[in-house]
Amino acid sequence: MDATRRTVLAGLGGGLAAVAAGGARAQAPALIRKPIPSSGEMIPVIGLGSARRYEEARTEADIAPLRDTFRRFHALGGTVLDTAPSYGNAEAIMGGLVADLDIRRDLFVCTKVGADSKEAGREQIEGSFRNLRTDRIDLLAVHNLRDITNQLATLRELKAAGRIRYVGATTSFDRQYEAFEAMMRREALDAIQIDYALDNRNAAERIIPLARERGMAVFINLPFGRGSVFRATEGKPLPDWAAEIDCTSWAQFMLKYLVSHEAVTCAVPGMAQPRYVDDNLRAATGRMPDAAMRRRMEALIDGL
Repeated sequence: MDATRRTVLAGLGGGLAAVAAGGARAQAPALIRKPIPSSGEMIPVIGLGSARRYEEARTEADIAPLRDTFRRFHALGGTVLDTAPSYGNAEAIMGGLVADLDIRRDLFVCTKVGADSKEAGREQIEGSFRNLRTDRIDLLAVHNLRDITNQLATLRELKAAGRIRYVGATTSFDRQYEAFEAMMRREALDAIQIDYALDNRNAAERIIPLARERGMAVFINLPFGRGSVFRATEGKPLPDWAAEIDCTSWAQFMLKYLVSHEAVTCAVPGMAQPRYVDDNLRAATGRMPDAAMRRRMEALIDGL
């Protein structure tokens, strides 16, 4: 974590941090929400991703800070959780935490299927229901285009049966963009998930605009560019003009850039400590950058 972010987090007081400390969900500042185009359902623009720290959690010492993270996220009004069977132990950890805290009714739970046959996909999906300890998954997406035709057929069957609410597809690799775009043009989806960051803006050229044209929600993975943006800003102060969009950390700066895109619905940064929740969810409050400010943000990062 960069020094600037540590300094900001160490000084948090009032606002979101105070609400989190009290655990009073009803008193939390309202998070900015955007609609899922296919239904109009509104969800917060910042969710919680479960890769990395959740993947290898085994002991209570590993799980305790993750439980605190989920508790804080829920207290501040967060709802969107994102995971996948390929994230090691993450699905099972997430399911256990949600059950322990008894918060499933308040959440929007997303997972993925990545299998090479219809039978293997069905088996993996049933495992996800068990891991997540739920009889209904909000968004289930085909992971990285894997066996896309068969898996989408299964997901549509599950949606028709009421076991999942939304159908999607994901990628986080530029080399898949051409195939992903072609898939988006031929398939009707509720949502896509794509990699997009201040220093990785390729998805904004064709993929994200196409999602808007096709009426698909856009979820963002790798919003910090696999850590590259933090490395580029480490030790550097925020520009004074970041205050114009109510940013007090680089994380908020990066996330506000993403979710201010008119076609982006929700970004899902990984969060494994409550202080990251405090920081990241502030990106779902206050003023957002307009087009001119977004260009200014791009120029700043490009110049580092």
